[in-house]
Amino acid sequence: MIESMKTWTINRPDETIVNTFMKELSIPSIHAKILVSRGFSDVEEAKSFLHMEENCLHDPFLLYDMDKAVERIFKAVETGEQITVYGDYDADGVTSVTVLTTALEQLGANVDFAIPNRFEHGYGPNIELFDELHKKGTSLIITVDNGISGLDAVAYAKSVGMDIIVTDHHEIGDELPIADAIIHPRHPDGNYPFGELAGVGVAFKLACALLGEVPEELYEIAAIGTVADLVPLKDENRFIVKEGIRRMRRSERPAIQALVKVSGTDQHTLSEESLGFMIGPRLNAPGRLGSADSAVHLLKTEDRLEAMSIAEQLDTLNKERQGLVTKIADEADRAMIDMYGDMLPYVIVIAGEGWNPGVVGIVASRLTEKYYRPSIVLSIDRETGIAKGSGRSIAGFDLFKELSKTADVLSHFGGHEMAAGMSLQLEDVDTLRSRLNDQGKLNLTDDMLTPKLKIDVPLEVGEIDVEVLEAMELLRPFGVAFEKPVFLIENLSASSVRKIGAAKNHLKLELSDGVDSLDVIGFGNGSIADEMSPGVTLSVTGDLQVNEWNGRKKPQMLLNDIQSKDRQLFDLRGIREPNRWISIIPKKNNLFIAFQETSIPYFKPILKNVEIHQFGEVELSETDHVIILDMPAGTEQMKELIEKTNPKRVYAHFFVNESLYFEGIPGREHFGWYYSFLKKRGSFDLRKQGQELSKHRGWKVDTIYFMTKVFSELGFVKIESGLVHVMEDAGKKSLSEAPSYQQRERQIELEKMLVYAPYMELKNWFDEICKETVNREEQLWI
Repeated sequence: MIESMKTWTINRPDETIVNTFMKELSIPSIHAKILVSRGFSDVEEAKSFLHMEENCLHDPFLLYDMDKAVERIFKAVETGEQITVYGDYDADGVTSVTVLTTALEQLGANVDFAIPNRFEHGYGPNIELFDELHKKGTSLIITVDNGISGLDAVAYAKSVGMDIIVTDHHEIGDELPIADAIIHPRHPDGNYPFGELAGVGVAFKLACALLGEVPEELYEIAAIGTVADLVPLKDENRFIVKEGIRRMRRSERPAIQALVKVSGTDQHTLSEESLGFMIGPRLNAPGRLGSADSAVHLLKTEDRLEAMSIAEQLDTLNKERQGLVTKIADEADRAMIDMYGDMLPYVIVIAGEGWNPGVVGIVASRLTEKYYRPSIVLSIDRETGIAKGSGRSIAGFDLFKELSKTADVLSHFGGHEMAAGMSLQLEDVDTLRSRLNDQGKLNLTDDMLTPKLKIDVPLEVGEIDVEVLEAMELLRPFGVAFEKPVFLIENLSASSVRKIGAAKNHLKLELSDGVDSLDVIGFGNGSIADEMSPGVTLSVTGDLQVNEWNGRKKPQMLLNDIQSKDRQLFDLRGIREPNRWISIIPKKNNLFIAFQETSIPYFKPILKNVEIHQFGEVELSETDHVIILDMPAGTEQMKELIEKTNPKRVYAHFFVNESLYFEGIPGREHFGWYYSFLKKRGSFDLRKQGQELSKHRGWKVDTIYFMTKVFSELGFVKIESGLVHVMEDAGKKSLSEAPSYQQRERQIELEKMLVYAPYMELKNWFDEICKETVNREEQLWI
């Protein structure tokens, strides 16, 4: 067996609806399955989803307070007031600033922007920074992607005579800030049709209201922030991203061209993945390490040389950020080992001095992904005595709710079910760690601590081709609320298994269902090749892509997970020296078994660090891996071994010291001569004269003993104290009636199968043995 890394939950879409969609929408089966698995059942609803147009955008004045905000902004533009757009330091924040400042500049406004520094000011409205803006002459602040929770700072702005418009999309608390206008898609007094806009989406709606039309040139900026902020890609968000990417692929904007170049991305094939994994992180990087202003300057500049220069700076910062994350993640891993050893806690809380607070959230994500445990990573500042950090969680453990139970030891905290930020006194870190772990113990079951993989699109290989995969553009963008599909293909066999890459740490498979084939690439999965025996039946999950090499296009799967329910048989017979195969044997949950007592002295000096058990002398129990060192006496021993150990994998060496297969059974002429010899002698001392006869005839002594035993079992001779006497009154009997003769025949056949048969013949025999043990177990339960 090959166990999947995650627990699979397979959702099989309704075939009737799939067939209806294929017919009515003229789409391939893969597209139809994805739509059905995403909850679509109505043809018209699916058609509208696939073919969205700009008229799907809602009237911006449906947003609560939009009219008040627009009126105040127009007044400020007319009178030449200083307007400051106050943003956030992430990709959603800097794109929000870019969208709104651009729209205001088009109106002729006197506008600048300010973004708090993560380390100096923290998130959201900041009194100190607002005071600086006031002293510089700002009379109107417009927040973007923040402000809804900035009660004190907003009140301060009003107290010194500034007006403030809050535009935000984050969770609304029990109390709203006392602002001149609050534009929020989920405003408690509002009734906007779509409540899931990103911060940049809200800024985009304000820009639409101010300009009296949709600023089409800003779609591409709004798309970046929407993807980066992981909001649901449905309704307006979906259209903004889809249209933004379409325009971005042919954009002349210097920032887009520069970001594409430094990230090594093809502009003409940009996708939501390009935004999320290539462009978004580079816009996030400066705010994680210092000032985010450069990201806004990049997005707004019309100078190509300046854009390229800033993009290169951002790329350098992003690499620095990646290096920091890797360094801190390694240190966190070592701290994990020092603190917890082999016993993983229910909730991981790791703290380190000098860790950059701007990246600890990413490190927490990595720990959660690696260990599948809620994880909190804290940065310790000894001078202030403060630990500040971020946490990430797993399904079933509401991180915000659980942190609320420890509020007495937290200076500040906020977040939601799956992610949170917090700060606390250094001396309270151990208390937080202990209490969260106790809370995890109460709430988290073994099943909840096992990673899950939701599979929603089972396929046949025959459904996959290049044309179909390239037509997936119709379904894009994928993201939150319209997740990228996880494909499943079952009951495949591997015609080719290879480790690839310089370090041989990647896997390449060619899989077939007997008719069609598919290439599968597993990055970092090279070790799985050692777990795969010939002929094993596999199921694979992953993402389907088009691979182009030397002008030729082929479909391929990027492996997510793999499993096989087959009990696997690994053939070690052709490797006589155990030191050549011992390295591929799993180190845990294994049983080395020898059927013949004489085999143990042979193997012990070679397998020095291995405990070898004698069959019949050890109590057999279930284990994952059984290593069979030599030949069993018969199939019943094999059945008993398999039945009682129920292994996932069997490694078959089947060492034979003296081969019965090549020795064979003495022929009738041998038996005839020996019987005549005994009749002439009357009696024969087997112990004293057997060696002499062996030399005379060129037979092995064992052969003489074997023939004597056969004669004895048939009543032809009687053995007393080593003397063999011929029985004169013995009747005629066939040699094959003797139990010893039959046993020899069975052992020769068994040796022929176990030691010399081709692998697939041996595998078929092994499968039959396993089937018989299963049937026998089932009968016992009846």
